[in-house]
Amino acid sequence: MHDPDGSRAFADLLMPHLDASYNLARWLMRSPHDAEDVVQEAYLRAFRAFDRYRGGDARAWLLRIVRNACYAWLRQQSGARGAAVDVDVAELAGDPAAEPEAQIIRRADGEVVRRALEELPVPFREALVLRELEGLSYKEIAEIADVPLGTVMSRLARARRLLAEALGRDEGGPGR
Repeated sequence: MHDPDGSRAFADLLMPHLDASYNLARWLMRSPHDAEDVVQEAYLRAFRAFDRYRGGDARAWLLRIVRNACYAWLRQQSGARGAAVDVDVAELAGDPAAEPEAQIIRRADGEVVRRALEELPVPFREALVLRELEGLSYKEIAEIADVPLGTVMSRLARARRLLAEALGRDEGGPGR
């Protein structure tokens, strides 16, 4: 079948990742409406750049575009660099005491977890969403976020610790 503009190949390759794209955008944007707008913009960007796609993991390629569209929108809305928080890797040394979030989620109410996750700084929320909700590998997350693998590991450790602390406060535990 003839596909001169690549639209069929684009749809076949990237449309299966629409849910993952929306999920990432929803968590980063904190708004279903904004997430829909950003995903639409990201898919338009991906279509325009599709002729430059050279194979590999299509989901990671697309999620990087979605991520970049989210950060661009957040920067535009804030008028400052506050949305794209710089994270000091040295500060984020791996925390061996970090409790796996799977255990936290089993213990906590879903709404409490959602609120706690939404309150995490964007880079930490992004790392947890990509790892725990989208099931991406550390390597894929590093590619999407354009950061070293060690930064991904540090962000995840810190995000898990922050999430556990927030859930401990919500449950009336230490820190309240």
